[in-house]
This record gives sequence, structure tokens and C-alpha cells, in this order.
Amino acid sequence: MRRTDRLFDLILILRDGRLHRAEDLAERMNVSVRTIYRDMDTLALSGVPIAGERGMGYMMTAPITLPPLNLTLTELEALHFGMAVVGEAGDAELRNAAKTLSAKIDAVLPEDRTTPPSGWGFAVYPFKDAAAGFRHMPSIRKAIRSRQKLEITYTNDKTERSERVIRPLQMEYWGRVWTATCWCELRQDFRVFRIDRIRDLKVMAELFVEEQGKTLADYLARQDATRLSAVQD
Repeated sequence: MRRTDRLFDLILILRDGRLHRAEDLAERMNVSVRTIYRDMDTLALSGVPIAGERGMGYMMTAPITLPPLNLTLTELEALHFGMAVVGEAGDAELRNAAKTLSAKIDAVLPEDRTTPPSGWGFAVYPFKDAAAGFRHMPSIRKAIRSRQKLEITYTNDKTERSERVIRPLQMEYWGRVWTATCWCELRQDFRVFRIDRIRDLKVMAELFVEEQGKTLADYLARQDATRLSAVQD
């Protein structure tokens, strides 16, 4: 497994709000505990809100968001695209400018974050990986607003392809990687897809209506319930 894929998988594990021991994460990822320590340091430096320390365990404290008075999600998407282009440019001065810009973005992030971010995710994912999904983001965003189903071809971390029909519910940003939280009709459950792993996407004419158990509110309630049970444990 590539390190970028492992870091993303760790984010998905930690977002349940539970405390996870490094030993358990290492066994699950099939790597050494020392590797998990390094991965946690990388995620923290990239702005992922992780609390914990070696020997105690790790947990995610809050979703990654920017203050709404500064940037909307669409504005962040546009900025991300621009930084992707500059980050891959051959001009060293422009690459450095992208890093200083990221530092300015760091400065306006919420002050209640446990670990100060560094480089707005520069340490985690190469821009070329995230850029693979940029072409699909406008269609996903429009489908969320209009409640249109999407037909996608998706490749998982084992390069296995599957055809799915999804109900897109929201997009999120995770240190250069964008994800789409969806209701997957193939699995009949919620799934979080990395947008850069979507190979093909077709907007279907079929619309979907909110059904109990399949909405974004239901997904968020499940996440909250998981966190509550973790506290009670």
C-alpha cells in the first residue's frame, strides 16, 4: 500500500472519534508502530486535527473546515485547483509562493485546533494525485444541489474497479484529497469515496428524494452516535 493511501485510510479510521492505540493501528495497517508514529506526525503537521501522543493513543478532534466568512467550499475548490497547478510548476519561485500562501491560509484556521497545521497539507498528498479528480468535482457539486444520482466507476486502494450508483451528499477536503460522502446503492450503506479515484462519472437523469436512513443527517447522526459510544466506553 502506498503511503498516501495508508494516510487516507488512517483518516477514515480516526474520524470515528474514538481513541485508537498505535499498536492497533499498526496491526490493522500491517506496518510497524514506529511507522504509525511517523504517519501521525505527518497528518498533524498537515493540519489534520489529531489529538494524542505516543503510548496513549490518537483520535480526531474535529472536521477540517475553514471559517465560512473567509472562504466558501467553492472558493476553496478554486484555490485548491490553482495551488495544484502552481505546486507542480517548474518555477521554484512560484512553488515557494504556493507554500507561503498555504501558511497564510493556516493563519486563519480556527484557533481551537489541537495541533497547528503546517503547509496546508503539503506534507501529505502530491497535487498530481488530487488533480486526477478535479474534472469530476463540478458534476458532483451540481448533483448534490439538484439531488441527481451518479453512476461512477471507482478504483479502490487495491486497484479493483467497481461500477456503482450513488447519491452524493457532501464533499469534504482532507489535506489535498477531496472526498464525497454518498449513499451507495450497491452496498446499501453510506460510503466515502476519494474523488481522485473516480475513473468515470455519468450524471443520471434519475433524481433521488430524501429517504429515512439515507440522508446526510442520518450519516452525521451515525457519526455522532459512534463518538458518544466511544465516550461512554
